[in-house]
Amino acid sequence: MFLCPSTSIHLLQPYVALFWNDEDEGFRGNLLYIVNPSSCRVLSGVSAQETECSEDGGHEGCAPGFQVKHYQVAFSGAFQKGQALIQVEFDDCAGNEDVTFEVSDPGFYVDEDLNLVPQRDVLHSRPVLFIHGLSAHADDMAQVEVTGLTLQSTHTLRDILGVGQTLPFRSKRSLLIPPMIVTENQRAPFPRKIGRVISTERSGNHIFRLTGPGADQYPKGLFTIDIDTGDVSVSRSLDREAIESYQLEVSTTDLAGNLAEGPAILVITVIDQNDNRPIFKERRYTGEVLEGSPKGTTVMTMSALDADDPGTDNAALRYNIVRQSPDKPSPNMFYIDAERGDIVTVISHKLLDRETLPTTTYELEIVAKDMAGSEVGLTGTATATITITDKNDHAPEFTHPLFEAYVDEGSTGVVVNLTVDDRDDPDTGAWRAIYSIINGDPTLSFDIQTNPDNNEGMLSVAKPLDYEATAFHTLLIKVENEDALVPDVGYGPSSTATVHVTVLDINEGPVFFPDPLMVTRMENIPLGSFVASLNATDPDILQIQSIRYAVLRDPAGWLSVSPVTGTVNTSASLDRESPYVHDNKYTAVFIATDNGSPPATGTGSLVIHLEDYNDNAPFVVPSVAQVCEDAHDRNVVIVGGRDMDLPPNAAPFKIELGKQLGLDKTWKVTRVNSTHSQIMLLHTLKKANYQLPLLITDSGVPPLSNNTEFKVQVCVCKKNKMHCSSGHSHHASLLVLLATLLLALLCKYHQNHSTEYMRS
Repeated sequence: MFLCPSTSIHLLQPYVALFWNDEDEGFRGNLLYIVNPSSCRVLSGVSAQETECSEDGGHEGCAPGFQVKHYQVAFSGAFQKGQALIQVEFDDCAGNEDVTFEVSDPGFYVDEDLNLVPQRDVLHSRPVLFIHGLSAHADDMAQVEVTGLTLQSTHTLRDILGVGQTLPFRSKRSLLIPPMIVTENQRAPFPRKIGRVISTERSGNHIFRLTGPGADQYPKGLFTIDIDTGDVSVSRSLDREAIESYQLEVSTTDLAGNLAEGPAILVITVIDQNDNRPIFKERRYTGEVLEGSPKGTTVMTMSALDADDPGTDNAALRYNIVRQSPDKPSPNMFYIDAERGDIVTVISHKLLDRETLPTTTYELEIVAKDMAGSEVGLTGTATATITITDKNDHAPEFTHPLFEAYVDEGSTGVVVNLTVDDRDDPDTGAWRAIYSIINGDPTLSFDIQTNPDNNEGMLSVAKPLDYEATAFHTLLIKVENEDALVPDVGYGPSSTATVHVTVLDINEGPVFFPDPLMVTRMENIPLGSFVASLNATDPDILQIQSIRYAVLRDPAGWLSVSPVTGTVNTSASLDRESPYVHDNKYTAVFIATDNGSPPATGTGSLVIHLEDYNDNAPFVVPSVAQVCEDAHDRNVVIVGGRDMDLPPNAAPFKIELGKQLGLDKTWKVTRVNSTHSQIMLLHTLKKANYQLPLLITDSGVPPLSNNTEFKVQVCVCKKNKMHCSSGHSHHASLLVLLATLLLALLCKYHQNHSTEYMRS
């Protein structure tokens, strides 16, 4: 091995070119490796005679295909069926419709959530899996490295160069397999030879075979091997961002296909070229910084991605601010950390004053460049919008020290709008005003609210003002912000104002006292009887006015009022049982009118509590009863008394038979309680309707009685059905009762005579 400067490859930085020559056991060949000394990573490796580099640029915006092209999965004994191993990132920049995936190992598939999932329990896995994503807008490849296997894939510089090993790699001391390297994006012509596999024990009838992903498995046909010489060639241009390494197997067989040597592992590493531009995660970034923030305050962080090899300068990004708009008060108000992408303030906190800056929003154009920012690096651009946010560093100030308002006595509502100035950001807590009355309102007659539309204070009268009590009010109003002021700012004299409120006199209507006026009177008092005296006074004590009274609402028309004195008398009989009386109370409304200009009126109510007088006779309920003609139980019905009067003019009731001769021979009335009595039939009656005269008396003083006829239907009862007469009722007169009694006696005599005849 020896070191020399490379003349066939344009090195952008001081890299080291290493040539390796091995003549062990018949192998002849020179391999060139380009190494970054700082990172100890191989950047490219091809045969010295076929080195060629491409500087084609990438593309901006969305890159169709796998957004991450290399994944790792840890193997710990077995992959279980249906258990998601990783989730790949694939975007065809058109919604990922009808995307299909093919995995190099048929034991795996990619589900609809882009998870790599085993189709069955996988006990032995290949070290590298390849996933092919295909849609109408993208055709891309990703690589999954399975770690933790007994045989690991070789990707490091130490593995590629064979440090600590015997190069080239040998299988059973019969196959010599050097690591092979292909630079991505190579140009035609193809195929290109990339290395040779040596068999030291191969006889003339043995041929080479190359198998695995990239040979006879997807992606098929990338690599071929000369069956006679063992020369390995690449058949078309490769993309490291799709697949960064291939692990194949080399073996020799006889002409019949029987295995002679191997299989042995061949690792082909794809070397990166700078063919991808940096792409910001977002096209526009937004951030904000509080005004007055100290120099060096972090505002936001810009972040771009580069699909090239992260271990090379191809993906080493540097950030820069190329434009600030506007550029006042300084074109360099912000600085971006070249490596981390952090945007910080570099302007003095005194100059970072939202109220003095020409704008509250600044726009920065940020460029990310790979190749560690060198001139040949590829770039990506994004915009950062920074808003200078407000803090409460200005106290609100009244536009006038004195405000005046005029209000009619007895009215309410807003009387004056108070205006303030505030230099802070509108519609923020630092700008919104809160008003308070700090003096001049001991009776809490005023209220003040903030108008959310214009921040004005709306002073209103909450309780009606009385001109005769106080005609002039002086209020002291204070204004503050919702948010607290910063420590070095306070509320000054301009944050208070005086309001003079003048009360205007108006002609107020008379006021009744008391309202309502409550009196108690007996119903049925004579017409013209005194009921009450109304009392209405005029609040306008500074004026001499007279008052006249009138009836405004008298539902039953029972009352009259003297227009001068306000004396109320009866004009009709008061009736407690009237439908206009509720809960023994009758309500009338009167109106009082002064002689002011214009006249004013007031209303007051008179409530009369009516005491009961025994003016309603009681009555019996129910009025009809039914009984079977052969009933053994002669209890006809329980009847009760009702009276529209109140105790003691109602119950207890006395219910008795009417004053007709012979009624007590057939009927009997027995008292049950103070309100009910029981009517009994003393013997059977034939089917008919009977009218029974009853007399009911209340307990009033003097008592009132009522004669009523109680209807008794004697019916034929069969099978729980009653068949009653629909004809006219028989009056329970003396003749009817005597005829009924005689018939009963004859029936009884006939029964006895028949009994004696049967005995003889």
